[in-house]
Amino acid sequence: MVQYRAAIAAANPEAARAIADAIEAASGEDLAVSWFDDPDGWSVAAYWDGDRPDLAGAVLEIALAHGAEAEIGALPDIDWVVESLRSLPPVRAGRFLIHGSHDRARRRANDIAIEIEAAQAFGTGHHGTTAGCLEVLDRLGRARRYRAPLDLGTGSGVLAIAMAKAWGVPVLASDIDPVAVRIANQNARLNRVGGSVHAVTAAGFRHPLLREGRFDLVVANILAGPLASLATDLTARLLPGGTVVLSGLLPQQRRLIVARYRSRGLRLARSIIRNGWLTLVFNR
Repeated sequence: MVQYRAAIAAANPEAARAIADAIEAASGEDLAVSWFDDPDGWSVAAYWDGDRPDLAGAVLEIALAHGAEAEIGALPDIDWVVESLRSLPPVRAGRFLIHGSHDRARRRANDIAIEIEAAQAFGTGHHGTTAGCLEVLDRLGRARRYRAPLDLGTGSGVLAIAMAKAWGVPVLASDIDPVAVRIANQNARLNRVGGSVHAVTAAGFRHPLLREGRFDLVVANILAGPLASLATDLTARLLPGGTVVLSGLLPQQRRLIVARYRSRGLRLARSIIRNGWLTLVFNR
């Protein structure tokens, strides 16, 4: 079946998210939609199977209602995930280099290189939230040694793998999506830290290893809503002197998250913005 794609250029992240939400609400489960930042600005992409004039018309109307234009067309029968990710350059964040198998030759002697297969559609390190977390982890690792880190919402496992490779410690990782957990464990083995990274399926801290664990570093690159709701459970499992790294945040969400975690006894130590995304670092 022929697949169709709508590409929409948005003015800012708020507009991109509003367009994506409206398309998703109007279409139900008939298409896949995402919004993201790229070198040309903020974009929305929607994909669906088969020639659907009704769906195409709804997408056009939503784009126009938000002051944007949509380009809609049929895609050739190739693996667009693989092809698009192959065109992305490696990502450098501190000492970390995130690359695909096609860019192995670009690794330098002092890089902490992490290879993510191009066939995976998420967690490649190109998003500002992932890159921001990697930059922070590089700084934290230079200042002290962590022995019990947790990567909450691991996705493809990039951050867990980064900690295991850089520090040589066991890392517990979790994700609500069992497919992500499988991919994270595969990526850990690919990067030769399969014995150090252990990814499990869990919603929040609803897993014995998370519920009973105590961590000196918790990294959570998810979204503002879940981060706010997890504040009590997360800080309850943080060891004295521990560190929390939170991302998946827009700058305007800073006040909410800082207030929530300060009220749980944490101190804001650092905040950085990379590609329009905010990463916060707290200490106990």
